[in-house]
Amino acid sequence: MSTSTQTRLDAPEPGWTVEADVAVVGSGIAGLSTALRYVQLTERGRVVLVTKDRLSTGSTAYAQGGIAAAMAPEDGPVAHMVDTHLAGAGLSDPHAVNVLATEGPDALRWLIGLGAEFDRTDDGGLALTREGGHRADRVAHAGGDATGAEIQRALVAAVLAEERIEAIEHAVALDTLRDPGTGAVRGATLHVMGEGARDGVGAVLTPAVVLATGGMGQIFAATTNPPVSTGDGLALAARAGARLRDLEFIQFHPTVLWLGPEARGRQPLVSEALRGEGAYLVDAGGDRVMEGVHELADLAPRDVVARTIARTMAEQGVDHVYLETRHFGRATWERRFPTILASCREHGIDPLVQPVPVAPAAHYASGGAEVDIDGRTSVPGLWAVGEVARTGVHGANRLASNSLLEGLVYADRIARRLAEAPPVPRPARGVASGTVTPLADPACAARVRTLMSRHAGVLRTGEGLAGLAAELDALARPSSPATPDVAAWETANLLTVARLVAAAALHRTESRGSHQRADHPEPRPGLRIRPVVVRLEGNTAVTTDEDWTPSLPPELVAELDAITLPLAGSGAGGVPEASDVPSAGSEPGTGEAGGSRLPGRPDPDSRAEFTLAHTAPSESHVDLVRRALSEDLTAGPGIDVTTVATIPADQVRTAHVVARADGTVSGLPLAELVFWMVCDGALEAHRTVEDGAAVKRGDVLMTVNARTRDLLTAERTALNFLTHMSGIATATRAWVDAVTGTGARIRDSRKTRPGLRALEKYAVRCGGGVNHRYGLSDAGLVKDNHVVAAGGVGEAVRAIRARFPDLPLEVEVDRIDQIEDAIAAGAEEILLDNFPVERLREAVALVAGRARLESSGGLTLDVAGDVARTGVDYLAVGALTHSSPALDIALDLL
Repeated sequence: MSTSTQTRLDAPEPGWTVEADVAVVGSGIAGLSTALRYVQLTERGRVVLVTKDRLSTGSTAYAQGGIAAAMAPEDGPVAHMVDTHLAGAGLSDPHAVNVLATEGPDALRWLIGLGAEFDRTDDGGLALTREGGHRADRVAHAGGDATGAEIQRALVAAVLAEERIEAIEHAVALDTLRDPGTGAVRGATLHVMGEGARDGVGAVLTPAVVLATGGMGQIFAATTNPPVSTGDGLALAARAGARLRDLEFIQFHPTVLWLGPEARGRQPLVSEALRGEGAYLVDAGGDRVMEGVHELADLAPRDVVARTIARTMAEQGVDHVYLETRHFGRATWERRFPTILASCREHGIDPLVQPVPVAPAAHYASGGAEVDIDGRTSVPGLWAVGEVARTGVHGANRLASNSLLEGLVYADRIARRLAEAPPVPRPARGVASGTVTPLADPACAARVRTLMSRHAGVLRTGEGLAGLAAELDALARPSSPATPDVAAWETANLLTVARLVAAAALHRTESRGSHQRADHPEPRPGLRIRPVVVRLEGNTAVTTDEDWTPSLPPELVAELDAITLPLAGSGAGGVPEASDVPSAGSEPGTGEAGGSRLPGRPDPDSRAEFTLAHTAPSESHVDLVRRALSEDLTAGPGIDVTTVATIPADQVRTAHVVARADGTVSGLPLAELVFWMVCDGALEAHRTVEDGAAVKRGDVLMTVNARTRDLLTAERTALNFLTHMSGIATATRAWVDAVTGTGARIRDSRKTRPGLRALEKYAVRCGGGVNHRYGLSDAGLVKDNHVVAAGGVGEAVRAIRARFPDLPLEVEVDRIDQIEDAIAAGAEEILLDNFPVERLREAVALVAGRARLESSGGLTLDVAGDVARTGVDYLAVGALTHSSPALDIALDLL
């Protein structure tokens, strides 16, 4: 839950209310899709859809190029993921990108099923084109260059046909309402302008508010965004205390129609789909602007193209360049780009006979309200989707046409989570919380836009950003607050968002993606994993940078969390009662596989007391894999030099992980984690077997589709884990088979390789064995040296019982006459060290069930059955984890 100090706009109290199960604020592709999917997934769920203008307006309607999804047979989700990561300059979140590319095709099919009509080829397939940063034709378009308008038409028609969606048009959302007890969102206030069905300030009462308010382009003097894009949703989230992230990454579209030096507000977009069809950038002398700059030339990612244009303009002292399209001919223009052709001609430019003047303009915000993989913000009950949200897909720079797809995919995820959640009663009320933010004079909006374009545009400097932040802060402290009205609220939102963007841009002292600092022109590797988080504390923008661990799929996390030691306490010495491979659903603290606890506390007076830092098992596994990978990638340039030199960066291949010998497999989740981390999640992994399965020579254990470079870079580390753990599981299985039918069980010891104890003991479980003590705190274990130091077996046992009465207690003996003394003192388990078979039978008879018995030392497979048939409970085989040979497993590239 957010801990930031909340604020709110100065506004009248709500004069009317309406109730709903979900309130969606915004009517672009993200908002409309969320509302539709929610009512489709519920029988009675009711949505109130709030939009600032009409349902048919918004940024989606202006989208020209199209929507990206891997729909072509020769394309695939992995290639889409790779391109997205390359554009994102290292800051895209792997899981978010994987979800987008994997779920994207079905999301697009859902949109087509609603009635959206995309352009088709002669054989009826989707007509796909290519845009900047894409290495495949995967951009679907409609009406040539009117994709957004067609999507908006289809979605609006579907919404209007749904009786359970109520639209409130001409309404600006103001602030959240909160539960006075829990602080959770219980609705939102909004002001309906005169053209709406209601008038004045009212409130939507609901347990879930979904922000889908689009971007913030109007904080700049020139933008492709419509007039309604004043950052209202982002400002609302900030005032509610939500965490905001990556706000410094504002994408400037490189080719916006240049209408003269005094042009302000929304400027006509000239889609990069033109460059996908062969258009190219030139300067006034006709020289190619992008030649030699990037391997994709005019189809380089947008940040590269915009930055190059800006530098060209600065070097030549001009304010625009040109897009050469005359070679297209009339037919191509009229078929593929009728909207752009009409826009150019409306402004006196005929692209059939002259190059089109273009310049960068503010276009898209890659950052926003920080959300999890299902769209939740840090404020309970507040969700965000689309451009207002920071999902992690775009990183430092959005790949062209990913935004429409992101709106679809994450709208579906939010709708599913809301539909699956237990029913929540509609709130009877909510209260406005936080201190009131003074409203600046609406006349200062023009000044905000001028300052932002001057100091937070394509190229930035620390000095300029510091001055910008100071001047914006001064504007946010008006001496005479304005009267509350729509203009004042919009200006307050503009000013709030501009201050947050300026603060984030000043904090990131490097150039990365769409954030370019002239005073720090190179990226700093250490800052790649230090995202800038911004929040409002009262009326102050506060920035921090935090360590970032890229997210993993929850299914893989659950498996990794299960690769831990079964709990102590389910049997003496931490021995579990079941030897099954742990299930992902096991709960910590229950005695079942998958959790971990220490059954007792160190004595506060003990000089040997340690403070243990507990982390989630999956986090520790990530650290372990990172260290393992660093052994291969720290020296020299820190890359796989052979792979980089011989394999193209965009090549994608499939590889099989194959058993080269019969055995029992263990460690597949670890191997997948290695591939996931090296590939940045840009992979498809499918397992044909599960850990604990018996495999034959030639069996395929896992198939991985990813960049070839990544597959080969990850190969050795993944196989190191897999072959070693499978070797332990295979050896364990041989021992388990040898004692089958006797009632005895095979277990391990603490003879493990440093740092690999949890993995090696998990492998024992995969082989059918059980684990003995994980560490020195699990149980009291009296061995020969303790006996010598304490003065006898009984003395040692009684000392432990007095100090740690609740701990399991074990005693190792090497003579049969020590057994009675140990049992009399309270030992629960006797470890019979190097007892021959005859002596074991004698010990079993002597103990007669009063304690559990373990045989250890001198054991071999050929005598395992004889030992087990003496009646002992366990055979302890330290060699399982200490010296089992690896199982031969290989990676075969197809």
